Amino acid sequence: MSSRHTSDAHGFSRRTFLHSTLVGSAGAVGAAQLAGCASVPASGAVKAGRFQEPANTLPYRDDADVIVCGAGPAGVSAAIAAARTGARVRLFDRHGCLGGVWTAGLLTYIFDFDKPGLTRELTRKLDARDALRNTDRSRFCYDPEAMKVILDELCGEHHVKTQIQTRVAAAYRTGRRLTTVITESKSGREAWGAPVFIDATGDGDLGAQAGCDWDFGNPEDGTWQPLTLNALAVVRDVRALAEYISFYNDNNGRHIEAVEAFKRELKRAGIETSYGHPTLFHIRDNLLDVMINHEYGIKPFDAAQLSEATARARAEVHRAIDALRALGGPWAGMQVVASAEQIGIRDGRRIRGRYTVTREDLIQGARHPDAVCRATFNVDIHASSHEKNRKETISHGGFRTKPYDIPLRALIARDVDGLLTAGRCISGEFIAHASYRVTGNSVATGEAAGVVAALAAQSGRPPHEIAWADAAAVLAKWRT
Repeated sequence: MSSRHTSDAHGFSRRTFLHSTLVGSAGAVGAAQLAGCASVPASGAVKAGRFQEPANTLPYRDDADVIVCGAGPAGVSAAIAAARTGARVRLFDRHGCLGGVWTAGLLTYIFDFDKPGLTRELTRKLDARDALRNTDRSRFCYDPEAMKVILDELCGEHHVKTQIQTRVAAAYRTGRRLTTVITESKSGREAWGAPVFIDATGDGDLGAQAGCDWDFGNPEDGTWQPLTLNALAVVRDVRALAEYISFYNDNNGRHIEAVEAFKRELKRAGIETSYGHPTLFHIRDNLLDVMINHEYGIKPFDAAQLSEATARARAEVHRAIDALRALGGPWAGMQVVASAEQIGIRDGRRIRGRYTVTREDLIQGARHPDAVCRATFNVDIHASSHEKNRKETISHGGFRTKPYDIPLRALIARDVDGLLTAGRCISGEFIAHASYRVTGNSVATGEAAGVVAALAAQSGRPPHEIAWADAAAVLAKWRT
């Protein structure tokens, strides 16, 4: 399977034409809908297994300077940073809450987080709510419900117009410049215009829809990292399970020992998990996070595969918890209270930017004058199959990563003007992505993208014309 994907020039010409039609009639359509007169499109045509959707006109709004698609760690950070820089911001997400993998994904464990800026601000806010475990400021457990409330409050405080349960369905350009995105929600299909857009969807959905080239997976063998569905479980006495819980009460970084002890208990219960490092994290009181499964060979942009993988993963979680409960003793009464709304995705599209973060950058500890973030997390490649998982669950690329810079150029789309990326869909090679994809780096790249987007919109310039020194000066005002 090829890891390189290119835009369709013919499709682009058609999109440009449809966009001009859409925008030209938007005012009349908006007025009609306000009057309660929604028109019904004509019937489509089916031919040779394809459905020709009729042309349609949509309500159109251009009341934002910056539109952020995806409200995970990168997206909320980008939206807040853009708003703090003075921009009018709209933030869209497909889930029922802000936070993405932090909240809908029940990640509950943070990596590479001790950085200046919003990372430290979030750490302080979690601390204030007694919603954070462990004293290491770079990696710790947190309460996902507290995170939801904190992100709601931050976006509200900065007047970010959030719209959840809303998916970005299409993107339209005029020449090289991205001008409009189409969303789908309970409000139907709507069109939104802005001077600058940020793709923080994780899987690079907006960049792909806008016609950017992108990469996916490992080009050497055509594989990609597996998915994982996390879950929350309650137990009767968390102290009785201390030896099985990673990093419990700051127990000297005890992780592998806890994993191996937990595996022995699972084996005693007759369970071999699909993830070779089954892990328990302590959230608060008697609440644990359970991470025990891998879903192999699942494309994150294939809805049918995602649906099947999520059902299998949820069944595996319940099967394992039921078996542990049946052991009795400290496991008696253990119960799943929630499984994640979003299955955790490690590999997605990597939108090609004006710089590509490489394996050599990690080996050499690259430095850049336009550095938006210094990443410290080691390469973390989860096995791509059941067979490999039994031999080596996680590999580190054969080298130890040196702290390295992610430059602004890796966040600026190469093929489309007016588009920035943030989070794990920035421009990088497979090996590099396996390091920078963790959420501490997502926050930092999101902040940088938000400030640059705001400055670009306010000055009427595209993001690639904004000097990083100017953006860094703005960020320095609130980064501590």
